[in-house]
Amino acid sequence: MGRIIIFTGKGGVGKTSVAAAHAIASANEGKNTLLVSADMAHNLGDIFQTEVGGHTKKVRDHLSLLELDPDMLMKEEFPNVNKAIGALMGSSGFSAGSVGDNFIIPGFENLFSLLKIRDIYESGEYDRIIVDCAPTGETLSLLKLPELLTWYMEKFFPVGKVMVRVLAPVSKVKYKVTLPTHKAMNEIEEMHGQMVLLQELLKDPEICSVRLVCVPEKMVVEETKRNFMYLNLYDYQVDRVFINRILPDETGSDFMNRWRDIQKKYIGEIEKVFTEVPVTKIPWYSEEVRGKEAIERLADDVLKIPDLFEIGVQNEKETYEVIDGGYCLTVKLPGADSDKVSVVVHDMDIDIKVNNYNRCIPLPNTLRGAQVTDVRFAENKLQISLKTKDVSEDAGKDVKQS
Repeated sequence: MGRIIIFTGKGGVGKTSVAAAHAIASANEGKNTLLVSADMAHNLGDIFQTEVGGHTKKVRDHLSLLELDPDMLMKEEFPNVNKAIGALMGSSGFSAGSVGDNFIIPGFENLFSLLKIRDIYESGEYDRIIVDCAPTGETLSLLKLPELLTWYMEKFFPVGKVMVRVLAPVSKVKYKVTLPTHKAMNEIEEMHGQMVLLQELLKDPEICSVRLVCVPEKMVVEETKRNFMYLNLYDYQVDRVFINRILPDETGSDFMNRWRDIQKKYIGEIEKVFTEVPVTKIPWYSEEVRGKEAIERLADDVLKIPDLFEIGVQNEKETYEVIDGGYCLTVKLPGADSDKVSVVVHDMDIDIKVNNYNRCIPLPNTLRGAQVTDVRFAENKLQISLKTKDVSEDAGKDVKQS
């Protein structure tokens, strides 16, 4: 079984360097490794001092680089998905060709990067795929996309398929609107299948995990804590945190000593938050981490960690348990502010909103139409009590982990 490790963090904290060091360390073990940049501001070429581009480039034994170009992937490698998107927009007057040439859904192009990573993984060519993602906000948008699309498809596609079959004969004549064809609907259905498989891969704790990179500064630490909370909300596995650019104990300068004391304060804060996640500290080097030799040194100095490429922690998914009168759904939200967490239950789903991020969790059949009787947030866990009409041990068999 292969391994996918995704790196993210606030811009400028050195996540690309840490990801590159992982790739070097993996290659040094004799494992076929691919270092992928999913950040449109690609800089793998800068670090390795070579041209990379949108096609895989081997830079040494067991190590290859790839800078993903979503626009190229959309046109050349996933034309069927592109057609499906065009079919979805058939009624709005846009053709598949116009979608390809002038993409109109902000953020949707990231889907093609994820699909490419999935295809590379399934090819079995590489033992490990190291993904250097964009800064925090873009990465969260990227990782929540498969689940969001899957939810929409499951809710609206069956109804839409019936409506298209009923209205297609009259829509063009009476309303001057062209609805998707039967073939186009099949392409949309195929895209839904790809979304389900992609989501299963990214959320498989035995395959994929996320690693956070930060520096010991207030704004960065606060963003890292929020990032960790949101990744837990969307059920992604965070298995390690790297604190970069740590000053030595003896700096020989009063000015730098003050900065060292500030850093110690925020390092302590990170260690208090990430009590269940391993934290690795990386020193601030006197020279810029650039070029193969510098990355080799980083790999040698700080990445000789036992089982570095194993998933070091298994976060429990959202769980259900039988309580008096119903069930209790528990979701981990480390670092969340209870005042900024809201819960709304619809007939078939439960919406959890934290700040500006929202996740919709489909309810098991047993809980369809359930009512919320209590919402509590304590010890980094959101507990939602749901009352059902009939609760029994047999009914509880239908409630499984999401």
